[in-house]
Amino acid sequence: MSRESRIYVGNLPTTVRAKDVEDIFSKYGRVLYVDLKDRRQPYFAFVEFEDARDAEDAVRGRDGYDYEGYRLRVEFPRGLGPRGPGGRPYDSGRNLSVSRSAGGGGSSSGSRRANYRVIVSGLPASGSWQDLKDHMREAGDVCYTDVLRDGTGIVEYGRYEDMKYALRKLDDTKFKSHEGETSYIRVKEDNGESRAHSRSRSPVGRASRGSPQYSPSYSNSGSHSHSP
Repeated sequence: MSRESRIYVGNLPTTVRAKDVEDIFSKYGRVLYVDLKDRRQPYFAFVEFEDARDAEDAVRGRDGYDYEGYRLRVEFPRGLGPRGPGGRPYDSGRNLSVSRSAGGGGSSSGSRRANYRVIVSGLPASGSWQDLKDHMREAGDVCYTDVLRDGTGIVEYGRYEDMKYALRKLDDTKFKSHEGETSYIRVKEDNGESRAHSRSRSPVGRASRGSPQYSPSYSNSGSHSHSP
């Protein structure tokens, strides 16, 4: 059984608030943090408990639970191993938190590039690396994202299983940028061409999309968060 204290909650209605998500799970134990993702439909969230045993109970008790006509999908996030006390979950937008860490994207000391890379095509013109990360991390822990000048996205996962899940479940899904533009994207495994492309170009992509970003490594000190 996983000792992860953070759970994934999928298929939430678009009217849900972070406080509503907390209420759904508060019966199982103290909820430290709710990270509600509202850039995709249906919405999804990450919920962190104080005790990993409460997270396990919540997965058993709420997976398949009917909430306002939506059957919730509740499970442990893919690609994340156990963390020590104080480990922080993802950070974005509509959050409910007892304690939040300051910090941002970029590379942290000791972090390493993953080898499990996918290429994303069909991104809207306003799609940024942060939008791409928010969309693709439903499959697991995203280590790196970038959007090239031609609009192609690069995503690296820390685990092979997460990459394969992204290929199966996120291909031909609706993508929404921070400016509200939507498109259906295609996701395929990298065949090495993107690496050559990356080496031959400036490291900074289109100005509207920002620079490539590494996700901070998780540590027991919980000193990093994923703020845009």
